[in-house]
Amino acid sequence: MLDAGSGSFAKVTFIMTKQIKSFRDLDVYQRSYRVMLIVMGEIVKKLPAEEKYNLTDQCRRACQAIPRLIVEGYGKRHQDRGFHKYIYDALAESNEMIVSLEQVRDLYPQYVDMVICKRLIVTYEVISKQLYNLGKTWKTFS
Repeated sequence: MLDAGSGSFAKVTFIMTKQIKSFRDLDVYQRSYRVMLIVMGEIVKKLPAEEKYNLTDQCRRACQAIPRLIVEGYGKRHQDRGFHKYIYDALAESNEMIVSLEQVRDLYPQYVDMVICKRLIVTYEVISKQLYNLGKTWKTFS
């Protein structure tokens, strides 16, 4: 909204109108689930055999853990400690995915599509920010 008198932008307040009835209504859950499917299909399956018990396993476990932890946290949303524990655990897993994908990018560029890998890193950065903000502001939305 533009204030015609001063030429500056007026403060805009956003009001959340979408009611959260299920963990499936959380954008961060939807995004983390979609990106998990991409990691499993485009990264995990393409890493070399020598990484089976290291980087491959780590990517598999971390990307699958994030939506599960969000669901567990949502299930305990009325318990401050329970909710925050799971949301911040999901944040830790998301940050771990960023590092794992950076390792994939730097160690195995010949095995995976670099464009997909870089987009996944950016997506996990968004997920980490969303999880941080969700943990910080949940009372506002519940």
